[in-house]
Amino acid sequence: MIGFHHRLKMQDSEEEFEKHRQLARDCFYLVGATASGKSDLSIRIAEKMDAEIISLDSMAIYRGMDIGTAKPSPENQSRWPHHLIDIANPSEEYSVSNYCEAAFERIREIRSRNRQVLFVGGTALYLKTLLRGAFEGPPADWEFRNSVMKEIEQVGSEHLHKRLEQVDPLSAHKLHPNDTRRIIRALEVYKTTGKPISHLQTQFDEGTDTAQTRVVSLRWPRATLHQRIDRRVEQMFERGFVDECRSLREQPDSLGRTASQAVGYKEVFSFLDGVDSLEEVIQLVKNRTHQFARHQETWFRGLSEVQWIEREVGVEAEEVADKLIAIYGQT
Repeated sequence: MIGFHHRLKMQDSEEEFEKHRQLARDCFYLVGATASGKSDLSIRIAEKMDAEIISLDSMAIYRGMDIGTAKPSPENQSRWPHHLIDIANPSEEYSVSNYCEAAFERIREIRSRNRQVLFVGGTALYLKTLLRGAFEGPPADWEFRNSVMKEIEQVGSEHLHKRLEQVDPLSAHKLHPNDTRRIIRALEVYKTTGKPISHLQTQFDEGTDTAQTRVVSLRWPRATLHQRIDRRVEQMFERGFVDECRSLREQPDSLGRTASQAVGYKEVFSFLDGVDSLEEVIQLVKNRTHQFARHQETWFRGLSEVQWIEREVGVEAEEVADKLIAIYGQT
């Protein structure tokens, strides 16, 4: 299948591009920051709407990474159909384009059963790419990336950011000097294509309003969300998160670059190496998850397709599910 996210690379026709984009926009989406209560609500919504759930989570795809990624429980997965969970080994690289191709296949399968499609998760890049498409760009040049990383160690990330300002000032304006991963990618694209990545991405930056999509994001007051995150992190360690990390370490293949970015795993590995105490690691995971949640909400705020619903303490999940279904029906 030729996905619309390959449009610039594979020269898809305008008609095919629009067909794939509309296919994605006809689905329902429940998104939000980690620990915002998506999983519990998704089952209620899916049952009421006769929808099957497709995970919108870049880490839930990996087998064996269960506790730290807060996958839907085995009970919930057996209670209602879930897709795109446990489909890759942690040692594998799984790109956005891999995900989108698999997602479109699942959409068609679910529609063939005359059921609705409900995407659930917190990976905003997946959401944006499904709804708008994306410039995939040239493959990674690891020799270039490694040389740049060595340069950062010697002169710092600020120097790298100034290099980007010279060749792609628009990207440099958008990216924080500490966002080395995206800065390196922007420099890499310029080196390979001779064109700024900001120019190549322009046609995929324009979204639509909420009336043309069915995307709802949950939002809690910041203090409440942090409390929910802290409670979840504590429960993760109670459920055996350290043992899960130890098991991953014992596998013959190490974690790939994508899987190793999952929040919490690097911190627990430092505990297993004797660098930090368990108490220190738990607090580090809490702090990093707070930062990650803020990053997720920033991403979602940048997407015009997203409609927000405020969550409040004491409001039953059943009531929220009914409210969400009403919102989906109005779009």
